[in-house]
Amino acid sequence: MDKKKIVEKVRELVQPIAEKNGVELVDVEYVRERDWYLRVFIDKEGGIDIDDCTAVSNELEKLLDEEDFIKEKYYLEVSSPGIDRPLKKDSDFVDHYGKKVDLAFYAPVDGKKMLTGELISHDADHLVIKNFKNQKQTIERNLIASVRPHLDF
Repeated sequence: MDKKKIVEKVRELVQPIAEKNGVELVDVEYVRERDWYLRVFIDKEGGIDIDDCTAVSNELEKLLDEEDFIKEKYYLEVSSPGIDRPLKKDSDFVDHYGKKVDLAFYAPVDGKKMLTGELISHDADHLVIKNFKNQKQTIERNLIASVRPHLDF
């Protein structure tokens, strides 16, 4: 089974577990670093704790053992996506309207690999931001590698 299908299958398995435990499924990754890692990112209002991660991990681990569709040896990690979690779902974007976001591009756009601006709106194909010159700028989503909340330190 290829990586994309594994991620889809795990997403299907973990969604009801997340809902049952009162957390939101944010993302699933299946990546090879030195070893294979199956990473499940969860969150909830106010943040998650170790008990949330343990509950989801234990239930998911049982299902993964029963289904046994991942042939490689892998490590299961269930954790928070962190404060700078990427925006992926429509609700993530809506929650960040009026806030600064950092856009990373696959290739330079107008000579820049990254851009910070205030998120104004989005649709399936575009993001609209207000740039540092206070001008609205429409950017095609297929040019964007990631969108993350901007963190000021």
